[in-house]
Amino acid sequence: MYTNASPLGVRPNYDVVLMIKLLVLQQWYGLSDPELERQAMDRISFRHFLGYPETIPDRSMIWLFRERLEQTGKDTAIWEEFQRQLDAQGLAIKRGVIQDATFITADPGHASADTPRGDQAQTRRSRDGTWAKKGTKSQFGYKLHILLDKDNQLIRRIETTTASLHDSKVDLSREGETVYRDKGYFGVKPQASMDKTMHRAVRGHPLSIKENRRNKAISRTRSLVEQPFAVIKRVFHAGPLMVTTVARVRVKNTVSCMNFNFRQLLR
Repeated sequence: MYTNASPLGVRPNYDVVLMIKLLVLQQWYGLSDPELERQAMDRISFRHFLGYPETIPDRSMIWLFRERLEQTGKDTAIWEEFQRQLDAQGLAIKRGVIQDATFITADPGHASADTPRGDQAQTRRSRDGTWAKKGTKSQFGYKLHILLDKDNQLIRRIETTTASLHDSKVDLSREGETVYRDKGYFGVKPQASMDKTMHRAVRGHPLSIKENRRNKAISRTRSLVEQPFAVIKRVFHAGPLMVTTVARVRVKNTVSCMNFNFRQLLR
């Protein structure tokens, strides 16, 4: 994480584990940096979780630590280590996985929430955000793509993109797996050995009775992926984000997905 060691001596860095625990608390309770600093100083439960440190990092140090995670890519290393530990606990993927994506919205600037503005949508408040339309409603911001283990219902793989990238452009499955996906992925073959993607009717070719039955059978399993999205957005309040780049959103999404897995393991 840090590369500033020198013979001349430097200001000591905060403990990495302490900083990651702060990010976990921040995403779990949906706190801003100033509010996280205040509650980490004030709440005994927060101090207990942090291990009663002598000093609490201030809001600027929390922001700088997230920036360091983004710039070094260590958030990916943390996620991979977490997945290794899940495998070590006997929670490895057996075969079935479910893939889906959800919008992580951002502030579009001065335009109304559902008014696309083309290239002008890249505002000071969200430099990488893009517009996408689902049904009749437009969304501005990013997308969180996840791959859920069907048996343990743990998030195992993730990717963050801008909102305009179609779901089918991201394939998180691997050979030897059976992947369940909704109609948005129809027509795109996954890396998985068995493809259980729901069929979609096209012009002049309505779904047959057999295809409708197949869709219903897949939907019963595929619907499990909606729970992580509901928890991340409704419990952690991490659906809309105020950060401005896709790399910063990636760090936030990584911690949110870790938190969902913590919650799932506790249950």
